[in-house]
Amino acid sequence: MKMPGIALSVASLTLLALLAWQWTDRRADQAIWHQLIAQSGQPKPVFDYTMTQGLPDPAQRYFRYMIREGTPLVTAVEIEMKGELGLGTATNPTYRDMRAQQLLSPPYGLVWDVKAGALRGSDVVTPETSWTRFWLYNVIPVVRVGGAVDHHRSAFGRVIAEAALWVPASLLPSSLVRWEEVDQTTARAIVTFAGFEQAVNITVAADGRPTRVVIPRWSNENPEKVFREQPFGGELSDFKAFGGYTLPTRVTGGNQFGTQDYFPFYRVSVLDVRFPTIEEHQR
Repeated sequence: MKMPGIALSVASLTLLALLAWQWTDRRADQAIWHQLIAQSGQPKPVFDYTMTQGLPDPAQRYFRYMIREGTPLVTAVEIEMKGELGLGTATNPTYRDMRAQQLLSPPYGLVWDVKAGALRGSDVVTPETSWTRFWLYNVIPVVRVGGAVDHHRSAFGRVIAEAALWVPASLLPSSLVRWEEVDQTTARAIVTFAGFEQAVNITVAADGRPTRVVIPRWSNENPEKVFREQPFGGELSDFKAFGGYTLPTRVTGGNQFGTQDYFPFYRVSVLDVRFPTIEEHQR
């Protein structure tokens, strides 16, 4: 075989191998998506205001705003979103348009399937592990991190922060969740699960509408690239009703929230929120 033919054969085999690798990633994401729905369990009892008795006043107002009394309590949601991702820095954000589908099931985890220009990838969190995987043109692997405790702890922080946005039922008091008062407008939920403990501060308006969510996130998004706790959070707006829940459909957030180094790399608009059941995914 002549050299050009050999080179073509090698290139073809390499491409096929990369496509198979990418397909394997997608299958793993889908498997976790279904697993997280199953782990969330059957819908819990309907929401009753008495469930918030004894909580700090901002927390009580938060729940009463976010969940209509009599609504079935669900702890897994599917979210369709669009927006912008900043792939650069605060001084040079290089925002790219994005579309994403997300399964969020606190405290168990999430699957975030996102496409931003030529990039496509996912963030995945489970009780056992986490990963971030991105591909260029669905062929070239450009980011593959995860499997380490630091990454898992950081990813768990995101799960709990987003629970306050889109899965308020998961933060009702339980053996995993306790609450503390911060001040007259802010309450703190502390979630303990799978060896991690994560606090989330929720600031509410007079009507209970959450305006700001902030966590101390374990992160290496800093000039030193060293993992440490640093503020991560965002601002919420444009609330809409979804099946008995009133949820924010505009979220802007990022690392170093509330400091001069704040970089709002995440700017999204929610297009739809769905509440999957186990039965729907077993058909």
